[in-house]
Amino acid sequence: MEKVYLSRNPTAKAVLDLVQSHDGNNVCYDHFAFRTFGVDGYGINSLAGFFMDFGYTPREELRFPAKKLKALWFSPPASYYVQSGTGVDGPLPRIFISELLVEEMSSQCQEVIRKYIETSGSGHKHAVLASTSGCLTWEKPIYSDYQILSRESEYAAWTLVNGYALNHVTISTHRLKSHIRSIKSLNQFIEDSGFKLNSEGGILKVSPDGLLQQSSTVADTASFTFADGVTESVPCSYIEFAERLLLPQYKDLREEEVKEFHRRDGFEVGNADKIFESTSKDQLSRKVA
Repeated sequence: MEKVYLSRNPTAKAVLDLVQSHDGNNVCYDHFAFRTFGVDGYGINSLAGFFMDFGYTPREELRFPAKKLKALWFSPPASYYVQSGTGVDGPLPRIFISELLVEEMSSQCQEVIRKYIETSGSGHKHAVLASTSGCLTWEKPIYSDYQILSRESEYAAWTLVNGYALNHVTISTHRLKSHIRSIKSLNQFIEDSGFKLNSEGGILKVSPDGLLQQSSTVADTASFTFADGVTESVPCSYIEFAERLLLPQYKDLREEEVKEFHRRDGFEVGNADKIFESTSKDQLSRKVA
């Protein structure tokens, strides 16, 4: 999954390389995120079973009424929170899977989505394979259908052309070793290096308790040739950063004693809602401005 993601998203790869060159081989992933269509078995469950078979545990559900989305996150087996190593050879990431609540969309939008789901056969059973190989499980869409979804839901349009591809990976900033382990310092470092960060709701997204702080780049775009021969630029993926601060009861621990379970876990609707905007037209236009 990571290989396909990095091959398709040059900004994500460049940022990852930049952080590694500055901080050494200390990059660990906080979470991997996926988008899905919540209809006929193609939603969260199409991916969840695979991770649960390997010991992941479903945790809290999050709701995004304005975007007509819901999400569920999964924690890895407890022993893997403290696993040594880095990157995909390091601690297993949390998994964040969201789905579009298709039945809440307009009838026109539903018709488009269901049309492609029908061409997929039993594609939902192969969601992980599709993500790993970087292919769609449904027929390549025509441009007019993509436009219909774009007008109502950026999320829906993104999912139509990207399928189960990784929407983003997230660097765990507090696992870094240099001064950029502070997310504020990392944000400044990345912007100073010429990369655009998602400004929706402010560059830094902070949970109400102040203990989960997140930011992200603006998504890359790629040329996509639709089934009817139209070629247009479509949003791909982005890279996120997350700093999880110590829970109040552990604030007096010495740094060498701190483990991942001493830090704020989970996700925050307010933060995630703004992070979703990393693939939006508004942020993409800002990137090229």
